[in-house]
Amino acid sequence: MTIQEMKVSTARIGVLIGKSGSTKREIEEKTGITLRIDSEEGLVTLEGEDPVGVMTATNVVSAINRGFSPERAFRLLDDEDMMLDILDLADLSGTTRQLERLRGRIIGKSGTSRAQIEDMTATEISVHGKTVAIIGLPDQAETARKAIEMLIQGVPHEHVYGFLDRKKKEAKQAMLEYYS
Repeated sequence: MTIQEMKVSTARIGVLIGKSGSTKREIEEKTGITLRIDSEEGLVTLEGEDPVGVMTATNVVSAINRGFSPERAFRLLDDEDMMLDILDLADLSGTTRQLERLRGRIIGKSGTSRAQIEDMTATEISVHGKTVAIIGLPDQAETARKAIEMLIQGVPHEHVYGFLDRKKKEAKQAMLEYYS
């Protein structure tokens, strides 16, 4: 039996449980584990026979806790290579104003910057609280992370998009070479 305990923000417990327990049930069904949720304390206990199922479910719960909708978090269940990568902005921003500026650079006007990175890397990105979370395949998540780190370092958006464009072309080229 593998048991994992984690804290979930009380603000995200409702999302984790879902309407009439639908999200909780879907996580349990798809991973074969049992979820116990203490909504008062925000303590979530995951247990199951399969350590991989417990680890996968833990990632899904973490993703929901980091601001992803359950639908987006469930991408972690679609492919065993999918990963959740979390960047902590707390160390990079001394003040609340700095944190807001960083979040603003990553999200962009009306979410355009985040959407562009997601689109060019085939990832899901959530900017929530003091973290940026990325769901994607390892190479894609790494590229998205580099793009976000470039934005954090103050690199102009168009340079970041140029970087993403090059990475996308390299990936396409690699695929062509692989299949030819």
